[in-house]
Formats: sequence, structure tokens, C-alpha cells
Amino acid sequence: MPKSNKKQHGKPNKKRFFVQENETIQACLDRIKVAGYQPIRRIEKPVFKESQTGVEPVSREIIFDTVLSKSEQ
Repeated sequence: MPKSNKKQHGKPNKKRFFVQENETIQACLDRIKVAGYQPIRRIEKPVFKESQTGVEPVSREIIFDTVLSKSEQ
């Protein structure tokens, strides 16, 4: 029987995880591991706030692109 390339029911192969407010990066990485994923890329985006003097950075958003761990496939 030939293998089908269609997605099987279950977890998606790729998923994005966002570091939550008041969460450490390590806590997010632990959450990723528990969910059965492995990080492949880290993205940092600045968060800006508009003020009277212009636009100034106030924080950053950290996102991890992940893939399903080999043990979960």
C-alpha cells in the first residue's frame, strides 16, 4: 500500500509558540518539549508605543517556530 502524503489526524507538523508575558524563555522551551515539539527557529519582534516624542520600543515579542519531535511522529 503506498504511503499517503496527506496529514494524518493528530498534531500538526509545525507550530508557533509565543513566550507569554511573565514567562521565562526556559519555561516556554519546557512547554514546547512537553507538547512534543522541537524548536527550530527563534524570532524576536520589537513592540513599539507611540508617544508625543515619536515611536519608542517598549518590549519585545519572542516566538519559536517548532516542528514535531521525531518521537511524536
